[in-house]
Amino acid sequence: MTNTCFTCIGKSHGAPAIPATREAWEKLRNEKWLAHMCRRIVAGEEKLKGKLPIWTPACVEFKGNHRAVKDVLKPLPRLMLDFDEKGHSKEILEKSLRLHKEGRWEILLVEESVRKGTHVLITLPQGMTPQEAQQRFSEDVGFTADPALKDVARCIYMVPAEHTLFVNEALFSPVDVDKFRHGFHGLHGSRPLPNEVCDHQPEATETQRYENPCNPCNPCQKEYAGIPYTEIIETLEEQMGGKPDVGSRNNFIFSMACHLRYICNDDPEWIAQVLPTYGEEKEKFIATVKSACQRIQTKQMPRIIKRTLAICKRNSELITQSEADSQVPPEMPKNLPPLIRLLVSRTPEIYRPAVAHAVFPSLGAHLYNTRFRYIDNCYHEATLATLLMAGTGSGKSSVNTPIDYIMADIRKRDELNMEKERNWKRDTQSKGANKDKKQRPEGIVIQCIDADITSAAFVQRMADAEGRFLYARMNEIEQLYNLSSRGNSHNVFDLLCFCFDYGNLYGQTRISAASVSEKVTVRFNYNVSTTIRKGQHFFRNVLTDGPLSRINICTIPERPIGSEMPVYGTYDDTFAEELKPYIERLNAARGLVECPEASALSRRLVEECADFARLSQSRVYENFSFRGNVIAFLKAMVLYVAHGEVWTEEMEDFVRWSLQYDLWCKMRFFGEAIEAQEEGGLKLPAKGPQNLLDQLPEVFTREEAGLMRQRMGIRSGSLRQMLGNWTYRGYIELYGEELPKQDLNRQRYIKTEEYLRKHPQR
Repeated sequence: MTNTCFTCIGKSHGAPAIPATREAWEKLRNEKWLAHMCRRIVAGEEKLKGKLPIWTPACVEFKGNHRAVKDVLKPLPRLMLDFDEKGHSKEILEKSLRLHKEGRWEILLVEESVRKGTHVLITLPQGMTPQEAQQRFSEDVGFTADPALKDVARCIYMVPAEHTLFVNEALFSPVDVDKFRHGFHGLHGSRPLPNEVCDHQPEATETQRYENPCNPCNPCQKEYAGIPYTEIIETLEEQMGGKPDVGSRNNFIFSMACHLRYICNDDPEWIAQVLPTYGEEKEKFIATVKSACQRIQTKQMPRIIKRTLAICKRNSELITQSEADSQVPPEMPKNLPPLIRLLVSRTPEIYRPAVAHAVFPSLGAHLYNTRFRYIDNCYHEATLATLLMAGTGSGKSSVNTPIDYIMADIRKRDELNMEKERNWKRDTQSKGANKDKKQRPEGIVIQCIDADITSAAFVQRMADAEGRFLYARMNEIEQLYNLSSRGNSHNVFDLLCFCFDYGNLYGQTRISAASVSEKVTVRFNYNVSTTIRKGQHFFRNVLTDGPLSRINICTIPERPIGSEMPVYGTYDDTFAEELKPYIERLNAARGLVECPEASALSRRLVEECADFARLSQSRVYENFSFRGNVIAFLKAMVLYVAHGEVWTEEMEDFVRWSLQYDLWCKMRFFGEAIEAQEEGGLKLPAKGPQNLLDQLPEVFTREEAGLMRQRMGIRSGSLRQMLGNWTYRGYIELYGEELPKQDLNRQRYIKTEEYLRKHPQR
């Protein structure tokens, strides 16, 4: 068995591509976990495919182990053909071997792909371009290969040895790489390499540029942010579930083009030159790309493109997919509950997550004498507060109009009671010191309070409300100080805790007959908007004392400099009429309301958060998740009541996202400061909690796990405790025999089937 390197192998799609021998190649293909993963992918867990190792049939070595055309050092005269039609592997194998026996083609490898298609690796005949070889071989074998050619840097996912249908010893034979390098351009059909200038051909016409996606004379760049478009497209394909089947190609091309607009200057010609046709007719392909570029869409780069670029950069910048995800908030579900869908329908897309969170305090304020029983058997009312933290000029006022419409009925009732109060005050003032002054009228329920209200007035309004919620919207976080009897932070944070906790009393005692002396149950929902820096400063002294965990936090992403102004829809009588039934249901609710589906969801979310806390080893995340789950449950119950006590799948998806978004914001804005405070001032990386186990390969050693903890700055607990916890929870198990204590660092573990099922590659 030769030790000559004949290919490169990477642990995953974006990992370093390291030269490998036949021995390494065959050993990897015979790993039990690889066969196990492929069976799960075939069973429908498509997202696992991104975790498969890769190899490069047409290249032996890359500069710096970076898999890119520009870094190819040792190309090989080979071409991998991909036949997507499933169930024809045996027939393709028989015809390929017949052609091999007849001497018409040299077949190096035939294997069944992960999705039950067929891969055929051939030797590229001298003087023949890959395009010609693909066309001729397809004609000879009687099946059409995927038109998206795999260039010299393209990888192929590793499949188990059991998928191998034929392997030729010539696959492992030494090749005169230096001789072949001189013919490297031939592998690309006599086209220049990326970044080379073409000065020997006339400028292509518009039609030619559209019709030849690989035209070297077009003015477009070959890379985006240093990443070849071939790599970006290949990664984006995987993010979208893989290449399309026949019948879904047009929709797939349209979606790909919509995403590529963000990195191709919104230019359909540019997109058509970098995007494969996937076998679609040329005219239809071009029409689809043009149509995608005419579609109205936000200027904010979508999460899928950000994640794709992050994965592509992972090799050179050591950015893992989990780290990339930690920089982007969880994506809002496309299918929303009808009430939320209505409330965000007039809102520009960039503001919708903030609006979807900010509407709940005002919705909850409509509930009167209504309780919910959480899974710990404790009762709660709809005590909801939202803090919107975003940059200056980011559009924080976007939440105001939907809230105004929600509160319209309460404000109308408030106006009547405020007029009654004004009349009483005028009558009292006109009588001076006479003893005939009327007592303050009963039933003056005014729920909407001003941001500049005094502490005494706040207590009086709460006493008058007779068990109903007060509500306030504050544009500056410092306005919360007005609620405190001392006008500062001495007890305002206690009040914020009382607002969330069910049944707490709050008030003041004064001797003067004219002063307010009341003790009331706190029922106060509110919205606060602030900049990120002010919000962090406001809570800096109570990071671990509880107020933060009782508030729902949301944000608005920063728009690119010079981007177009977001345009709102029209809020009108139609909007108000559509909203009315939901408000009426909230107003009508009374007593104990229970929803088995919401309770079951809460139990699942508690376990999901516990899972992530164990995997990220983040005590801060775990602490935030306790009350975060309660907030999510209260939102679920508000939605349940507003929709006529009907539970839907859209509600479950929305509530789960809402919780994940809330926790992401809290960790993003406060996690680092809390961890530093708990570590005695030690500054930790500002990346938020990440799943440590996802950072490790499918099979890993104890030493690798320890190094991962060090890199992620994990100081709580120990490596032994972490591995023991993961093993006890069924996340991992020993791989191979148990090693003696002196060799403990080389002890290997493998992720369990149950863990991989619950935590697929995102």
